[in-house]
Amino acid sequence: MNLINNQEPTVKRNLNDNQEPTVKRNLNDNQEPTVKRNLKARHMTMIAIGGSIGTGLFLASGATIQSAGPGGALAAYACIGIMVYFLMTSLGEMATYMPVSGSFSTYATRFVDPAFGFALGWNYWFNWAVTLAVEIAAAAIIMKFWLPDVPSLIWSALFLGIVFTLNALSIKSFGESEYWFALIKVVAIIFFIIIGLLTILGVFGGKVIGFENFTMDEAPFKGGFLSIISIFLIAGFSFQGTELVGIAAGESEEPEKNVPNAIRQVFWRILLFYIGAILILGLLIPYTSPSLLNGDVENISVSPFTLVFERAGLAFAASVMNAVVLTSLLSAGNSGLYASTRMLWSMAKDNQAPKFLGKVNRRGIPMNALLITAFIGGLAFLTSIFGDHVFTWLLNASGLTGFIAWIGIAISHYRFRRAYVAQGGDLTELKYKAKWFPFGPIFSFILCMVVIAGQNYEAYLSGSIDWYGVAVSYIGLPIFLAIWLGYKIYHKTKLISLEDCQFDKTI
Repeated sequence: MNLINNQEPTVKRNLNDNQEPTVKRNLNDNQEPTVKRNLKARHMTMIAIGGSIGTGLFLASGATIQSAGPGGALAAYACIGIMVYFLMTSLGEMATYMPVSGSFSTYATRFVDPAFGFALGWNYWFNWAVTLAVEIAAAAIIMKFWLPDVPSLIWSALFLGIVFTLNALSIKSFGESEYWFALIKVVAIIFFIIIGLLTILGVFGGKVIGFENFTMDEAPFKGGFLSIISIFLIAGFSFQGTELVGIAAGESEEPEKNVPNAIRQVFWRILLFYIGAILILGLLIPYTSPSLLNGDVENISVSPFTLVFERAGLAFAASVMNAVVLTSLLSAGNSGLYASTRMLWSMAKDNQAPKFLGKVNRRGIPMNALLITAFIGGLAFLTSIFGDHVFTWLLNASGLTGFIAWIGIAISHYRFRRAYVAQGGDLTELKYKAKWFPFGPIFSFILCMVVIAGQNYEAYLSGSIDWYGVAVSYIGLPIFLAIWLGYKIYHKTKLISLEDCQFDKTI
């Protein structure tokens, strides 16, 4: 905090006499190239909406209904949805005040502990680099539906080239591509909900279905509370990606306006898209149907969405859902490459990654970070060809990273708000203020810990502990702790006191 013209110290960003305003995302006379603020309001909104709509909804939602019944699936998705809403409001408060591309890694570095921010950043980068490989491999499988004789390697190389090009051209090309990718998914879900409602009412199929599937046998809650807990992880994975709006805040035209508007979309998106879709599926398809367990990228024909469309008499359902899932996979790969690149760039700016990764070209693209991330994603994909076990371990190592990132957001926001008040900040001056503090971040922290702890609880229920299952499921935790503690010991970092937390926007 600095004193200017006898003012009291505040948490507002102040500029010393010799300090240049570095928050601008353009080229000043004496500044090096940096990322550009070219994401418009519609881009931010669609990044927020599209971030959590993917194959988890289109393909995995059927398995949740089969496992816990339609009511149990609704309860699990609603609970995780509320948690995500709180996390997004927490992230929105910080991202509106301090819009930086490093997002929660930068916030953890400034408000918690540099070692914690370092571990969050590298784990999040690793997660999306591996996920990029998963998405392009799955997209290649989708293409076999139309062109079964073309080798998957060709499609994977093509799709990796597409998402790399979209990220390399400009931030605007990324924003536009995500806008249209997300719009396709949104239209598909809205169309699904309308067709589903008409089928339930008997307009399609000639029979009013009502609640007969929702109340049959053990429904609506099959297996009780433990079954609901067991699908928290699937629901949580489905929502992962919503935090992308915080990373994109650093390149938004008007972050103080666009970020809150995008965050406000989260609750209604969850209510309409996830809860609405799960309700339609639960009403139309009996939870006892074996088809609910078979939806995956290799068999779109038994995706629960496809089954509903076919029940309504739409013969082209499988082809349409293939196209929708393909755009979802490309969207996830596109967003993942963007997020991991910006995280790597931001860590380089924070001296937590090699300096050359902090270079930005004239178009505002961290090209070195982009090349390294795409290269690692390509290597991870090659392991899926030459060694399935290696790829499985890589995938599981990244599996918990999304929940760890969410825990980081919750902790950082709790510390952010407390430090803001401790340093004399006026809460009424925040452009966007998260509601229900401190309940929101505390609730999110606890639920994320429950999900992580229960990821593979079945391994403990048998007569003897399945140590291999435990290792595969939880390998991400020791990796995160090793990075965190290794940095902490080497650099001798400590928990930052509330009075020393930095609120200046220097990235």
